[in-house]
Amino acid sequence: MTKLKIGLFGFGCVGQGLYDVLAKSKGFKADIVKIGVKHKNKHRSIDANLFTFDKFEILNNPEINVVVELIDDADEAYHIVSHALKNGKHVVTANKKMVATHLKELVELQHKHNVSLLYEASTCGSIPIIRTLEEYYDNEQLNSVSGIFNGTSNYILTKTIFENLTYADALKQAQELGFAETDPANDVAGFDPKFKAIIIAAHAFGLFTTPDKVFNFGIETLNTNDVVFAKEKQLKLKLIPTVKRHEDGSVSVFVLPQFVNSTNYLFNVENEFNGVIVEGVFSGKQFLSGKGAGGHPTGSAVLSDISALSYGYRYEYKKQHQNKEAKLNNNILVKIYLRYQDDAFIKQLNFTDISVNHSASDFKYVIGTLPLHDLIQHKDYIIKNKLFVALTEDAIVTPVLNKETILAEETLLVENAN
Repeated sequence: MTKLKIGLFGFGCVGQGLYDVLAKSKGFKADIVKIGVKHKNKHRSIDANLFTFDKFEILNNPEINVVVELIDDADEAYHIVSHALKNGKHVVTANKKMVATHLKELVELQHKHNVSLLYEASTCGSIPIIRTLEEYYDNEQLNSVSGIFNGTSNYILTKTIFENLTYADALKQAQELGFAETDPANDVAGFDPKFKAIIIAAHAFGLFTTPDKVFNFGIETLNTNDVVFAKEKQLKLKLIPTVKRHEDGSVSVFVLPQFVNSTNYLFNVENEFNGVIVEGVFSGKQFLSGKGAGGHPTGSAVLSDISALSYGYRYEYKKQHQNKEAKLNNNILVKIYLRYQDDAFIKQLNFTDISVNHSASDFKYVIGTLPLHDLIQHKDYIIKNKLFVALTEDAIVTPVLNKETILAEETLLVENAN
């Protein structure tokens, strides 16, 4: 490729860091031609002539051959990225919601217009998981990819376990450090790791799905009883997305808190760090860890993608060609811990077995196996009444062959998304 001429959208923490790194880089060279920003009156420390408030000044500029998108608004990011691809510009983005929502369409656009869309920075911070799946595991049959994909929630869970902070105090501390937004729902409710899991599913298994079809439950209802339970059992809590292939070729994707024991790779992944476990049929389990929250980890991934463009790199999506019939399968049984209040609620659930049923005046919980369908159906009730659900440490996930249940689950997920 000729020298990279960059149009940058967004000049927040990551955008500023990228500008500084490119200015000081002694390796590959790239020039930032224009920076698109929204706020006209905000003071900025570099030449004002670099900035524009008209996105088309970048998108329609023939000199610019790379668009780097680093804004928060997923809808606006989609318009920017899709327009850039149609104009024959390569794109680097960090917007995981936008990519997860529109991935299939964006893949088709880059193929149609013979350009590259790279988004390593959208998934797991500084861990190069997408490149690893694309290059190292391109011809390996995988069983699962799971882990800690959200540094904010992991920071909060670390503080509740190690420092005995309440959930509210741990969240406040994460916000003060810049790990959590003022509205933290995207992280703590499991939406952020869900978007990342959807992206990973495409590269690991060739499955293209959308956020409205994937179940997520987070940690916002966590309380002291759940933390005490974990400590007494010598376990830790982690918010874990699971992407798992079944024998029939179908793939399950969901996000739930999970108790992990000391034999689990994720047991010692603390604070804002992420960890990814990739399990292959032939290679066994591999573990990658790195920082997952903050501007620098994201910035390093953005820089890596820009560097890759300098030698013409693009994703090949080999797993899509290998697994053309990959289907999402939410029709599974999961083994869970459920803290509850009302005995009548437990009777509404279709537990196939209950191994533990603890009932005290201030703390009731069951451990047992039930269809994921039940969690989908009762998610609103669970959150409203501040109950808590987590996978057990053995994390049994078993498919159930029942087409009627599959259709019912898909309907429920769409209804919940709307």
